[in-house]
Amino acid sequence: MDAAPQSATLATKAQKIMPDAQTVTSVHHWTDTLFSFRVTRPQSLRFRSGEFVMIGLLKDDGKPLLRAYSIASPSWDDELEFYSIKVPDGPLTSRLQKIEEGDQIILRPKPVGTLVLDALLPGKRLWMICTGTGVAPFASLLRDPETWECYDQVILAHTCRTKGELAYGAEIVDALPEDPLIGELVGDKLKYYPTTTREPSGIEGRISDHIRDGRVFKALDVPAWAPETDRVMVCGNLALNKDIMALCEAHGLLEGANSDPKHFVVEKAFID
Repeated sequence: MDAAPQSATLATKAQKIMPDAQTVTSVHHWTDTLFSFRVTRPQSLRFRSGEFVMIGLLKDDGKPLLRAYSIASPSWDDELEFYSIKVPDGPLTSRLQKIEEGDQIILRPKPVGTLVLDALLPGKRLWMICTGTGVAPFASLLRDPETWECYDQVILAHTCRTKGELAYGAEIVDALPEDPLIGELVGDKLKYYPTTTREPSGIEGRISDHIRDGRVFKALDVPAWAPETDRVMVCGNLALNKDIMALCEAHGLLEGANSDPKHFVVEKAFID
């Protein structure tokens, strides 16, 4: 048998063996520790902006290795985008960071999550508070027309160690006003508050400290949180989640869920 056809046949068989396979369409490395990638979208997949799915690769023994990843693309996008950290010895990310266009990953088409507009009561101002790759679900929500139709103001507060780690979120924010689908809806509703903790920048320190002492409200010229007007979404490390939850409760905000909408929601799926 000709070597080329045989190789093609083996490749086709490998693709069929991988369950729920989707093809990588592009990869972008933002820093030595962060990258984003896009994959094909299953025709049957329906999700709400802000939800996450399980994605992964096959291990050497042929069993799937899966982790929860927020979908960073909005619900209307023809493809799916993900934003990931690189962990040198991470069981999944040590391999996932090496993917290239044309490769395949596993994607379980069962979206879930609490960072959805349905889990919040109607309000005037929506705060999206995150650290690191926690900006991913907000990258989805920021590009969804419904977000801008529901709120008079939307504030993205993103805390990272360095300025380079802010680049992914900053690029999305910069592109919103010119977006052909939602640019007019965004208008002057968007406020962006990026902070760094390990490198000098325009704004330094943890976002929780800026909320606690009122700096962020003064800088953005908005009132402190109130149950009547403010809604908060949180996605970050365990320390951030605890701090922001306590601050929300101190301002009289109640935690909501898909089945019981309230004033704030926290994504806990990525915390060990």
